[in-house]
Amino acid sequence: MLILTRKKDESIIIDGNIEVKILGIEDGKVQIGIEAPKNIDIFRKELYKSIQEENIEAANLKLDIDKMNQFLKDKK
Repeated sequence: MLILTRKKDESIIIDGNIEVKILGIEDGKVQIGIEAPKNIDIFRKELYKSIQEENIEAANLKLDIDKMNQFLKDKK
């Protein structure tokens, strides 16, 4: 992990095309702005984890549906 110290209105550049800028610091909270190409998805970590969990559940559901379809075919 890279650890940096930044002040308000300072930024970092990632991979030459993503800028993360400190917009404000107040009451122990930091506001950041992220400029990135439109083809790059940006998510809060908790939302990203939730999406991953839902995708896993959906994949498991598909497996169950496939098993059910095979069961029904076998009964014919």
